[in-house]
Amino acid sequence: MLERLLGDKPSGVIIRLVLMSLVVGFLMSVFGVSARDIFEGTLEMFRNVLRDGLGVFGDIGTYIVTGAALVLPIWLILRLTKGR
Repeated sequence: MLERLLGDKPSGVIIRLVLMSLVVGFLMSVFGVSARDIFEGTLEMFRNVLRDGLGVFGDIGTYIVTGAALVLPIWLILRLTKGR
């Protein structure tokens, strides 16, 4: 069952993962990137998405009032002229 989950023998999977981690870790150190940088960058990205994404909902009320300043008078004029 474990082989089916991992796709191969567990020992082979572990060896491949260790070797890939070694290569990726070496490349990251060559380019000056650390695991901490990746985690902090990911957390900062989620914070920005929540801040900016939820900020749009705060602006919806402003958009409605701004649009209503133009839409309501036009609607009222059309409604009054259509009724006669």
